[in-house]
Amino acid sequence: MSDNQGGGESMASEDRQLIEKLLFNAANEQRRARRWSIFFRFLFFIWLFAAIGSVVFSFSLRGGKPAPKEYVALIDIRGAIAADKEANADTIVTGLRKAYEDDKVRAVILRINSPGGSPVQASYVYDEINRLRDTRSDIKIYGVISDVGASAAYYMAAATDEIYADQGSVVGSIGAYMATFGFEEAMKKVGVTRRFYGSGEHKALTDPFQPEEPEVAEHLRGTVRSIHEQFIASVKDGRGDRLSDAPEIFSGLIWTGQQALGLGLVDGLGSSGYVAREVVGVEDIVDFTVRPGVLERFARQVGASAAETISVSLGLEGPVIR
Repeated sequence: MSDNQGGGESMASEDRQLIEKLLFNAANEQRRARRWSIFFRFLFFIWLFAAIGSVVFSFSLRGGKPAPKEYVALIDIRGAIAADKEANADTIVTGLRKAYEDDKVRAVILRINSPGGSPVQASYVYDEINRLRDTRSDIKIYGVISDVGASAAYYMAAATDEIYADQGSVVGSIGAYMATFGFEEAMKKVGVTRRFYGSGEHKALTDPFQPEEPEVAEHLRGTVRSIHEQFIASVKDGRGDRLSDAPEIFSGLIWTGQQALGLGLVDGLGSSGYVAREVVGVEDIVDFTVRPGVLERFARQVGASAAETISVSLGLEGPVIR
């Protein structure tokens, strides 16, 4: 009898321990759930306060004014124009499309401060401006040159309805070039022999370590002339009868904004604020510039450095409009 009682007490003890363990685990789960609930509520309130603060801050920046019913969209084009730079066609076109999709936008301003760059990137933007203009005839697009609007930058500006600049802005440089070096004589003096292995008769056409071939040189000049002719045709098509008959317009020369006004390269003198206020008749300007994040900028810089190293070593640098 005592053995049975001892066994029963042992089983009862094990049952109690199991129940206590289950209750303990359940209590821990409840405490853990409460902690996560408090944590997520805390995050929600932080987000809510940040959202409210952002609205209040933006409201205060407008001087307590309500959100504008209409505004001018501003898109910045700064620095060299290239696929791996901040001023690339994809970024500019994205900003343009967002502006044209916004019902509150009454006009678009391309604020330009660039010495030029890739003719391909400029051509992409030029064509997209013409396409977007057909989608909304009620929106006019203006090019506003600040310090510099030359070469590929002017190529893009030529697609706009009107171009404005400061009287001291640098405008023009309608031309194209391709540059390389020649080191063959220096290599002879130093006693260095170049060993190049490739296929294709003219694959090394821009190799700076080999003598220039007249046939190849003429081909490259023809390529640059073709790009220049495309540039001229686009400017003429965009500017039309506003252009002067002066032959030096397409010679690659640059002018001040005041001189450019006399040549028909620009339509007036003024800043982005002036164009929005006096030409469009809208006070508010909203920035539609698409800017890359920190990681994207870093990746682009690393990729650009690698690509530049490879292109220089292989002699693959393309033509530039500057």
